[in-house]
Amino acid sequence: MEMFCYQCEQTFGGRGCDKSGVCGKDAKVAALQDLLVYAAKGVSQYANRARQLGASDQTVDLFVVEALFTTVTNVNFDPARVEAMVQKAATIKKSAHQLYEDACRRAGRQPENPEGPAQWTPASSMDGLLEQAAQVGIKQAKAAFGDDLAGLQELLIYGVKGMAAYVDHAHLLGKDDDKVFAFIHEALDYLTNKNPQVDKLLALSLKCGEVNLAVMEMLDAVHTGAFGNPVPTKVRITPVKGKAILVSGHDLKDLVGLLEQTQGTGINVYTHGEMLPAHGYPNLNKYKHLVGNYGGAWQDQAKEFNAFPGSILMTTNCIQSPRDGYKRRIFTSGLVAWPGVAHIQNGDFSPLIKAALDLPGFASDEPEKSILVGFGHNAVLGVADKVIEAVKAGQVRRFFLIGGCDGAKSGRNYYTEFAEAVPKDCVILTLACGKYRFNKLEFGDIGGIPRLLDCGQCNDAYSAIKIASALAQAFNCGVNDLPLSLILSWYEQKACVILLTLLYLGIKNIRLGPSLPAFITPAVLNVLVEKFSIKPTTTVEADLKASLSAA
Repeated sequence: MEMFCYQCEQTFGGRGCDKSGVCGKDAKVAALQDLLVYAAKGVSQYANRARQLGASDQTVDLFVVEALFTTVTNVNFDPARVEAMVQKAATIKKSAHQLYEDACRRAGRQPENPEGPAQWTPASSMDGLLEQAAQVGIKQAKAAFGDDLAGLQELLIYGVKGMAAYVDHAHLLGKDDDKVFAFIHEALDYLTNKNPQVDKLLALSLKCGEVNLAVMEMLDAVHTGAFGNPVPTKVRITPVKGKAILVSGHDLKDLVGLLEQTQGTGINVYTHGEMLPAHGYPNLNKYKHLVGNYGGAWQDQAKEFNAFPGSILMTTNCIQSPRDGYKRRIFTSGLVAWPGVAHIQNGDFSPLIKAALDLPGFASDEPEKSILVGFGHNAVLGVADKVIEAVKAGQVRRFFLIGGCDGAKSGRNYYTEFAEAVPKDCVILTLACGKYRFNKLEFGDIGGIPRLLDCGQCNDAYSAIKIASALAQAFNCGVNDLPLSLILSWYEQKACVILLTLLYLGIKNIRLGPSLPAFITPAVLNVLVEKFSIKPTTTVEADLKASLSAA
């Protein structure tokens, strides 16, 4: 059974995975995910038309968001769970169809009868579903529209997938935006068009970036509202004696639930991967048994999880194939799933806690070492006068934003070497798991301003945008005129939508690596280079020289 997927940076040969995914998904899961996206498009065909008549249904909206997030790289590898969502899509589509027909009746209109996914019904068997999936994948789009148009369609769908992840995070903490749901349905509906246009796809991709800016602002507001504004905080990165649980992913709601349920148990909780920034939030850091961070980025989990002497929780995407050494003590939650791995239900972490109590934990304290986190926009802008004065006085020559999604493919040592090579009169902003390439190195400070400022998760890209916008306002110039260089790494679809947001904002001269997306053809790349001066990373020496000589 063959597949084709090129949605992540590590796609096989830089072209596409056609036997099994480098991420670990097999051809069956890939086919079911293609079918789930197709089914979501059918739901949106009706939901988009209903919304144009003033009718909406949050159950329909949230299903589409969860369906999209389920198909993001390294989220759900369980064919049974994906199949269940595909079957559920048929029920949700009936609701959306009824919603649309009722709206038409109230408006005195004759309902349209959209073609394609709207008319699709899932097969009742797995074999039937796999046969259906073979008709709706990327290869079929490439055959129908050519590589350029198919690639632009995928750019839009990957942007919407990344946005769906952020929308889901915000929803779980009680925040939604109806305009965001409306755009998601609009985009998916257009992706069923039998005659897609380059200009329209590019426009929708930039609109995706615009809407995602509002999503990131919403997520920032709900995070700071629930957990307080991040403050600069020292985080221990060496273990302490005692029973232990390790939490990875991005879901702060799961983390706080676990912290509440482990109070008084004697279990120490450690963050891993993108959960590191949690320590900067006052309402999370107040839990004394949140003792530190263990390990680094997601791609190192096999080695690190195997060595960790406690139980492990994966809250969102980033899971890899669990090794036998820890498969029985790793748990998933939310939309994350792996066949044979226990799943946390209804926020009840008691199985995870029992596993931790049954495991040895750390036998002794290791010598304490720490790093600094918590430089969100509120913290940085709180000392903006010092930063601005340092720039005006010539103490700070330039800012470098070095960060993004990390990965395992060779060539990513570029980001470590770049950070090490940045001159000592320059400040490095960083966010997302790309920071693990260099965040434990010593960078010192400039007049009391740390040279490395950790702005948070990929979810916190809004902080970097706020900081750049505030600096531009202070210096009475555009962001592109600031002494600021963006050196970004990407891996999966959340990085795609953040890039679209930066392009919507008009940010130019972004250096992107370690390789460009396989779905961006040379013709499409030329458009992005001409409009936004996107540059692939080359060598540290050449890119640093060009950045420092930029006007």
